[in-house]
Amino acid sequence: MNAPDLSLSRLMGTPQSLEKLVIACVLAESQRVGAQPLIRGLGAISFNLLCTTCLPDMALDNGVAERPLFDEFEELFELLIEHAEPMDQMSIWLAAAIATAAQRDNHLWQDMGLPSRRELSAILNLRFPRLAAANNADMKWKKFFYRQLCQRAGVPICKSPQCGDCSDQSLCFGPET
Repeated sequence: MNAPDLSLSRLMGTPQSLEKLVIACVLAESQRVGAQPLIRGLGAISFNLLCTTCLPDMALDNGVAERPLFDEFEELFELLIEHAEPMDQMSIWLAAAIATAAQRDNHLWQDMGLPSRRELSAILNLRFPRLAAANNADMKWKKFFYRQLCQRAGVPICKSPQCGDCSDQSLCFGPET
């Protein structure tokens, strides 16, 4: 069976909510990179409801979960869920989509298949506003999330006592390319 066309150009031509666009972009990027499952942490019923809600004209298969040896999916998913407003099915889907994409190697907005960081910031401010507000220095989102996870675990992550003194500051706060 051929996979449905989830290309960004096709998705951008379809009027939809920001939430649905973000979900569609994550699915398209997961499909593009061959990720299995497309979005982790969702059972078959939840994934089918997500598809019916966000991409009603496309039949998608989430795929079989391949468990990586080590990653932070569960911890990041829990962090996002704790800050979800409102706490509804869409917030759960978005948290799973963001946590799935965060396990990849690029900037988070790129790993999610979004056109720019602007859409990522918009969805975080819309659905996870308290968490987004905590990023008051505009740290890159993936670095910010992992910093939050490290702080929760009591693990120091900066090479210096303060980020401003750290030799990696430009990696965390510089412009994204």
